[in-house]
Amino acid sequence: MEKNIEMKGLKEIRIQKGLTQQKVALDLNISREALSYYENGKRCPDIQMLILLSDYFDVSIHYLITGSEFLPKYQK
Repeated sequence: MEKNIEMKGLKEIRIQKGLTQQKVALDLNISREALSYYENGKRCPDIQMLILLSDYFDVSIHYLITGSEFLPKYQK
């Protein structure tokens, strides 16, 4: 059974930018429920949706998932 991952950064960046789930969903042509499921780990977006979300919020896919930018091990 596949385990879904809560996308910590997605919710964080949406709130930081002052956007509602409804606004983002309308802009990306998805349902508000789908966005909520992504944020809460009830559903995993496919790679195309990850790219779309990354472009929309101007953050990395890594940030969308973890809530922090990727740092190589030697920089941690």
